[in-house]
Amino acid sequence: MIVCVAVVGHQNNPLYIQSFTEADDALKLHHIVHCSLDVVDERVNNPKRSGPTLNETFLGLLYPTENYKVYGYLTNTKVKFILVTTDLDVRDADVRNFFRRFHSAYVDAVSNPFHVPGKKITSRTFAERVSGIVKSFGLSSAG
Repeated sequence: MIVCVAVVGHQNNPLYIQSFTEADDALKLHHIVHCSLDVVDERVNNPKRSGPTLNETFLGLLYPTENYKVYGYLTNTKVKFILVTTDLDVRDADVRNFFRRFHSAYVDAVSNPFHVPGKKITSRTFAERVSGIVKSFGLSSAG
């Protein structure tokens, strides 16, 4: 089950963070997202140690914790997508598909002429689309 998704700008500024759990966990999930940025920077700046090619946008599993697994994705414009899940046996193909759909929703949101680049994403349509993607991820990984 996905518990948090985040969009982080190229200067590590949060553009969108949505948690799908109780309010008590929101601060902890924001901390996990923030800590994952160090792992993203390490993989981007030291590509020979990380394994995937430089063209690969899917960063894979950033790090597991006791209760969560954190996955990352890096766009061509250095915007980072972070996914936090409680499922400990998630397939990479499902996560790649999630990030592909999430990236498409992000592109549509920032292509809005009223969106100011580098500012938080406040679009209700984007939030609804993300919720739909998260719900469909839960259904596809269970099946």
